[in-house]
Amino acid sequence: MNMATNVLSKVYETLLCSPGMNEAVKIDVKVNRKAILLLSSVIENSLSKDGGNAKELLDIVPPEDINDLKMFGEECLKKAGLTALSEKINSLCV
Repeated sequence: MNMATNVLSKVYETLLCSPGMNEAVKIDVKVNRKAILLLSSVIENSLSKDGGNAKELLDIVPPEDINDLKMFGEECLKKAGLTALSEKINSLCV
């Protein structure tokens, strides 16, 4: 693990144990079945012990469906009040 990855993992670890992170957030959005199936597959593949094939899966998905997933993620972050935090974390990854 390189130094940047180590620092980023410490940042995530710290944020995930911050006060309020275990509070439930009600997210009332409508998502099409296609997006739910794709999201479930991406999550399952990404979290598999062998690394999965999420990248290959996303390579065959039409761009508009990828956009739907991104919009769903943005909506979830917005409703949870985590948009700014997510943007800051993403800026560390670049």
